[in-house]
Amino acid sequence: MRSFSPTRVVLATTVVALTAIVAACSSPPPPPPPVVQAPPPPPPITLSNQVIERASAFRVYMARAAAVSPAFQNGDQIQASLKVGAAYEPKSFMNGAVAYAAVLALQDPTFVASVREVAAHPAQRQEMINNIFSNPSYAAMFKGADSAAGLIIDHVGGDGLKVYVAGKAVKQAAYDVQHSSWSKSAVADRDGRLAVAKTLSAKPALAESADVAVLQQASLGAQPLGLTPRPAPAPYQPVVIRGLAVAALAALGAAGDNNLASIDALSSDWATASCLNMAKLNLYQCLAVSKPHYEDIFCLGQHILIDTGACIARGAGAALPPEPPPPPKIEASTKTKSKKVVRKSASKKS
Repeated sequence: MRSFSPTRVVLATTVVALTAIVAACSSPPPPPPPVVQAPPPPPPITLSNQVIERASAFRVYMARAAAVSPAFQNGDQIQASLKVGAAYEPKSFMNGAVAYAAVLALQDPTFVASVREVAAHPAQRQEMINNIFSNPSYAAMFKGADSAAGLIIDHVGGDGLKVYVAGKAVKQAAYDVQHSSWSKSAVADRDGRLAVAKTLSAKPALAESADVAVLQQASLGAQPLGLTPRPAPAPYQPVVIRGLAVAALAALGAAGDNNLASIDALSSDWATASCLNMAKLNLYQCLAVSKPHYEDIFCLGQHILIDTGACIARGAGAALPPEPPPPPKIEASTKTKSKKVVRKSASKKS
């Protein structure tokens, strides 16, 4: 029988231990941690081209209306200014005011960044979209909404004030121009010029392609308009609230062409639309009875420029300038008063 020495036993044990250690070292590594999928990027800022075109049409009209000069020299100038002033359809004009308000709100970086934080989370994004469509005031909850509102008040409301002030000057010209004999001549084709005013009032105002391009770049943040926001405290008027809502939807990626019908419904405000419709009706009535040229100037100043400017200014929350106080009443002379007193006294004695 072969005998085993202690040395061989130790060596054998060492070999077994080393083999176990090597086997342990060669075991597969633990599985890597699961890969966490990054959330999808938020959708891009999206504002329908039609909305931008309406914003441009509104802005172009307001600039032209504010530039109407009261220095009329003949009837042709008056009729040309009437055509400029009558050239908007109230519903699309109201939508254009809100569309321009939305472009202005998108110029506020704090407001846009706050909305984009929500846009980065799909579930929150969809919930906020639903909330805004059901109640536009939700858009005023975002950080920066107060300074975005200030932009709307200063520029949409400010444009309304410019048209209003221009109307005051034109209305005054209706009285001043009566010193010129031509102003008292009868307007030619009175029925025709009323029909033209109604036709122009049934067509949406037209945008300018160059201005549309400017507003497109501004709405995307590619080339801002360079405006300085200033905070405006709530409560806000309808044009401001609805402008903030459309801007928030654009920053959430939900104001594209496929959302246009919903944007149109959201942009409508009964009070401002009613104000604009009443301005048109008063214009038609004024032109229907107006005969000399100076009366057409009055119709232009009051029912186109003043009324339209006031509707937009109030709808955006801009304060109209105070009306001047009425002229003081002329008191009867002291001599006349004393005679009346004497007569009354005499009648009492008799």
